[in-house]
Amino acid sequence: MTLLALALVLAAGSFHATWNLLAKRASSGVSGPAFVWLCTALSTLIFAPVAAIVLSENPHVGTLGLLFMLGSGILHTGYFLSLQEGYRVGDLSMIYPLARGTGPLLASAAAIALFDERPGPLGAAGILLIVSGVFLLAWEPDSGSRGSAKKKWLGMAFGLLTGVFIASYTLWDKYAVSDLSLSPILYYWASLLVEALLLTPLALRDKEKVRAAWRAHWLETLGVAVLSPLS
Repeated sequence: MTLLALALVLAAGSFHATWNLLAKRASSGVSGPAFVWLCTALSTLIFAPVAAIVLSENPHVGTLGLLFMLGSGILHTGYFLSLQEGYRVGDLSMIYPLARGTGPLLASAAAIALFDERPGPLGAAGILLIVSGVFLLAWEPDSGSRGSAKKKWLGMAFGLLTGVFIASYTLWDKYAVSDLSLSPILYYWASLLVEALLLTPLALRDKEKVRAAWRAHWLETLGVAVLSPLS
């Protein structure tokens, strides 16, 4: 089981890094909400058959489960929008490590406080090493330019905000899957549906931006739509 879990974590990391590269490529010159809506809408359609199979086998969700699915969709929408905006104003080499370092740091601290989890000395050392490493990756010397400094701080702000969303949905989803025993597949698909519905009014208002995003980055859109749920 340990080897299987390790293999799944490595695969998830590979998928996650790949779709982030694709998202960064699509961040220049296109509307963030338009691109995120395209990705989530496509993900919802692509993985709908899988969700339908899971739902047919275990149809009971409950009111509390639906509320958690709604909350997860809201948190993931904030995550994707802040990440895409961060990629628009900052470098991938800074935004990605900063977001992925802040998220686990906050989530680990909250898990200890809220869920009474107690990592051992080796686990605590591992958390500190990983978080320290990603923050070192995100650090860049000041170039001295006022414009570049402003851009850097704005990028850092969105990176940190993205990390807050990561920690929030990690804890939220952990409770839903572990304590409420919701199916991870159905739960995540429902959050995708909520994301798509939340962004639909923006997509309808800016149809030309949606078309432009699809024309310019349809390959990246498909990649993110498939790899993000897989990760």
